[in-house]
Amino acid sequence: MMTIILIALAAGCASALMFASIISGAMISLLLFYLAPLPLMVAGLGWGPLSATIGGISAALGLGAIFGLPYCLAFVLTVALPAWWLGHLALLGRPVATGVSAGNGAAPVAPVMEWYPVGRILLWTAGFAALTTMAALFTLGGDAASITGALRRGLLRIIGVRASSQATGDTEQFIDALVMIAPAAAAIVAMMTLTLNLWLAAKITATSGRLHRPWPDMKSAALPQMTLVALSVALALCFTGGLLAILAQIVSAALMMAYALTGFAVLHTLTLTMKSRALWLGGAYAVVLVFGWPVLAMVGLGLADAVFGFRQRYLQRRTPPPVPSS
Repeated sequence: MMTIILIALAAGCASALMFASIISGAMISLLLFYLAPLPLMVAGLGWGPLSATIGGISAALGLGAIFGLPYCLAFVLTVALPAWWLGHLALLGRPVATGVSAGNGAAPVAPVMEWYPVGRILLWTAGFAALTTMAALFTLGGDAASITGALRRGLLRIIGVRASSQATGDTEQFIDALVMIAPAAAAIVAMMTLTLNLWLAAKITATSGRLHRPWPDMKSAALPQMTLVALSVALALCFTGGLLAILAQIVSAALMMAYALTGFAVLHTLTLTMKSRALWLGGAYAVVLVFGWPVLAMVGLGLADAVFGFRQRYLQRRTPPPVPSS
């Protein structure tokens, strides 16, 4: 128990320092800020959810005592809560078959475990990304006008005083376009960073031998069917205008990124028999990372698989027929 507490306190201190580093304004602090959930996730996956809970509470209390209540609440909502819950879900499993003794005094066989599906963890990640993005926007105002006004002023400060005082028509249009896509872009960044943190935490704990579950089959990751309905409703609400449209854009962006990740899973499945599979996959990842917009193809592939079941049909064709019994 003492080991768990010490690990939790160390993870909490590291996470709090990484979260608070954004105050410095340095470029490296942005990377540390986005990786703030990683120590708590490692503690949760390697030493159990209790470790992540203790670490998150200690870090939140420390940040609250030093910087005030807003920092404490922001840390809990954006770092501690997602790290604890996603780590808990990753270790959540139930036995589906009882171990049977082999006889002659042999030890019973370990029960077969069914682990929480990767697709549902991905859906929870999208939910946390949307929630944290909404919470950040509500710190700017309580309605669409105040939120867009605050975003516009912030972008003008980023561009520079000269640009804001001598704004041309093209500059105004550029800023308006950035304000329009900023909420969705923030949700995409939150979704990708949370997913990356969880993957890194699982890799670290698996490498150290502390991951108390087998590595999941990422190629089989699939979102629940109702996710498609939720995405359709969110996309329809994007055209309503006002605050509801902004919130719907955030939800749509997070869910579409979840489908983009399942699209990569589909790509990994459909290229199983290719001789140059590594080249094709590496090229696909490189194009998406360099240009960004090709991720829309992965979104389309994930959505098409959800509707038409490409992976299931492909795997059924590759499965050999059963051997006839004599």
